Amino acid sequence: MPAAAPNNVTPAPCAPSYKPLLWLVSLAIFMQMLDSTIVNTALPAMARSLGESPLQMQSVVFSYALAVATFIPASGWMADRFGTRRTFLGAIILFTLGSLACALSPTLHWLVASRVLQGIGGAMLLPVGRLAVMRTVPREQFLSAMSFIAIPALIGPLLGPTLGGWMVEIASWHWIFLINLPIGVAGFIAATRIMPDHYAAQRQRFDLPGYLMLAFGMVALSLALDGVSGLGSAHALVILLAVIGIAALAGYWLHAANSSNALFPLSLFQVGSFRIGILGNLFSRIGSGAMPLLIPLLLQVGMGMSPMRAGMMMIPVALAGMAAKRAAVTLVERFGYRRILMINTVCVGLAMASFALISSQQPLWLQLVQLAVFGAVNSMQFTVMNTVTLRDLDSTQASSGNSLLSMVMMLATGFGAATAGSLLATFGNHFQGVNSALHATFICVGAITLSSTLVFWQLSENRPHPRAVEEVAE
Repeated sequence: MPAAAPNNVTPAPCAPSYKPLLWLVSLAIFMQMLDSTIVNTALPAMARSLGESPLQMQSVVFSYALAVATFIPASGWMADRFGTRRTFLGAIILFTLGSLACALSPTLHWLVASRVLQGIGGAMLLPVGRLAVMRTVPREQFLSAMSFIAIPALIGPLLGPTLGGWMVEIASWHWIFLINLPIGVAGFIAATRIMPDHYAAQRQRFDLPGYLMLAFGMVALSLALDGVSGLGSAHALVILLAVIGIAALAGYWLHAANSSNALFPLSLFQVGSFRIGILGNLFSRIGSGAMPLLIPLLLQVGMGMSPMRAGMMMIPVALAGMAAKRAAVTLVERFGYRRILMINTVCVGLAMASFALISSQQPLWLQLVQLAVFGAVNSMQFTVMNTVTLRDLDSTQASSGNSLLSMVMMLATGFGAATAGSLLATFGNHFQGVNSALHATFICVGAITLSSTLVFWQLSENRPHPRAVEEVAE
C-alpha cells in the first residue's frame, strides 16, 4: 500500500489571492522561453569566440532541448514526492547556476554541459509551476489563470532574438546567460514567500526502470542524429547508437504494457486522436525545431547581417504567429482538424523550403513577408496539432498525456537542431560555399515536415466547438 503523504500542508504564506502565484509562474515561464530563443542569434558570435564553425553549433540548442525532454517525465513525480515549493526552488537554483556556467564556459564542450544543467532546471520550472496553479486556482477561474501564464510564452520568443542580437553587439554573447542571474535571484526570493507547498494525496512509486529505458532511448537516438556533425563519430558508432536507442524504446514499450504504474501508460495510444497527434507532433516539429537554428545562420553567415538586425528580422515571425493562433479557431471550426492540418502542413513545408530562395538582393519587404508567412503557418500548425493530441483524453489520462506531449515537443526540437547540424555538415562537404549548404538544408527540413501529412491523413473528419481550440495552450 502506498504511504500517505501530507495534503497541501502549507498554504501560500503571504497572499490569500492566487494572483502573486500567477506572476511568479509567469516569470519562470518567461525566463525559460526567453532562454530558448535568445541564444539563436548569438550562435555565430559564440562560434567565433570559441574557435568553432558557426555551422556546427547546433549542440548548444540540441543539448538544452534534450535535457528538458529527458527530465520532464520525472518532474511531476518529484513535485508530488518533495512538494511543489522545494521542487520549484531547486529548479530555479539549477537553471540559474546553469546560466552562470554557460557564461563562464571557455570551450564548446563546457558550454554544452552547462546547457544540460540549465535544461534540467528548465524541465521542472514549467511543469511544476503549472501543477501549482492547477492545485491552487479555483476551477471556475482556471481557464483565465492559464491564459494569463501563457502570455510569457508568446512574449519570450518575440523579445529573445532581438535582445540576443543587441547584447552581442553592445557587449558579448556571455550576457545572454548572465541576464538570467538577477531574474533567478528575484524568482527564488519570491518563490520562498509565494509558492504553495502541495503534495500528492498518495505517494506513488516512481517507475525507475521505465524512466531509465525511455531516457536512454531518447539520448541514444538524439546522439545518433547529431553524430554526423556534432560528435565527429564514425558511421559504425552512429548506427550503434541508433540501434541501441530503438531497442531501449522498444524495451520501454514492453515494460509499460506489463506495468501498473508506467510513466506513460499504453492506454493513451488507444485514443486515436492522441496517437495521431503525438506522431504528427514528432515529425512535424523536427522541421520546426531546425528553423530557429537555420534562419539566424542564413541571415548572419549567409547574408552578412549584424546580430541585432538578424534578431529584429525575427519579430515578424513572432507577431504573425500570435495573430495566427486566433485564426486557427475560426478555420478549424469551419473546415475541421483533418483538412486544416493536411493543407497547413504542406504550407509549412513549402514555407521552410522557400528560404532556399532568399538572398540579400531581394527587397526588405519581401524578406519580411516571407518570414511572417512562415511564422503564421508554423504557429497555426502548433495550435491545431496540440488540440488534436489532447482533445479526446479523459480526466484520468489528461496529466500523463499532457506530460508526454511536452516531452515529445522538446524531444522533436532537439531532433530538429541535431538534424539541421548533420545536414549542414554533410552538404558543407559536397557544396562550395555556406549559402549552398544552407539552401539544401532548408529544402530537406521542408521535405521532412511535408512527410508528416501522411500521419495527419489518418485523422477522421470532424469540426470542434471553437472553445476546444482556444483552451489548448502552445
